[in-house]
Amino acid sequence: MNDTAHESPTDIRLRKRSRVVEVAFGDGTRYAFDFEYLRTQSPSAEVQGHGPGQDVLQIAKENVAVTAIEPVGRYAIKIVFDDGHDSGLYTWGYLRRLGKEYAARWARYLSRLDGIGYVRRPRPTAITPTE
Repeated sequence: MNDTAHESPTDIRLRKRSRVVEVAFGDGTRYAFDFEYLRTQSPSAEVQGHGPGQDVLQIAKENVAVTAIEPVGRYAIKIVFDDGHDSGLYTWGYLRRLGKEYAARWARYLSRLDGIGYVRRPRPTAITPTE
């Protein structure tokens, strides 16, 4: 049986300037995860709760930064965010799931923010002259 969900990534890169964590797997699958997405989808109990339906909506995370990525054995990474959050262990299977379920997870997150009247205020992007 070929279980790619637990296959170690072949490359993990922290791109601070573009504010993404890139993850590549041996089967050619690649994901570029925005910092806000990783923070709001953290697998920690602080975010996910201790059971189904107990997840805690994360607000004001649109400008969060990743300060470090640390390996955890041969099965996960720990992502350290500049807001102090560092308790989630992102296993290889969880990273794949975050990639595959991105559209649904992101839409649900934005809908929940809208439901409480929270307006995201992402950091303005720099405009680079074309000439």
